[in-house]
Amino acid sequence: MSNIDKLKETYPSIADEYENLMHEQYDLFAGKMLDYGKGNISVGSNLDTEEEVHVAMTGLWFRINDKINRLKQLVLLRKDANVKTESIKDTFQDLSIYGMIAQIVSNGKWK
Repeated sequence: MSNIDKLKETYPSIADEYENLMHEQYDLFAGKMLDYGKGNISVGSNLDTEEEVHVAMTGLWFRINDKINRLKQLVLLRKDANVKTESIKDTFQDLSIYGMIAQIVSNGKWK
């Protein structure tokens, strides 16, 4: 039995919600990819060299850092979101997506 099957058996509501969120994230990612293309991450390069990958990963680090700072404002400092698309949920979604993008870039698949 796989870990996924065991999870579904042991914690069915958590497993279901995780799958729901995963599909929601994928749809959000797909929409943004179709809007922006791959160039906003690859900075117009093909990510063929270590330096190009480094630039892309640095850009991702900056974006992730911005989101972490946003969470600090929303969660730790309990400040209200002035921008409606920057709620706690939106910020966690962005972090999740940027984490996946970073893995795709690292795996050499951002092509």
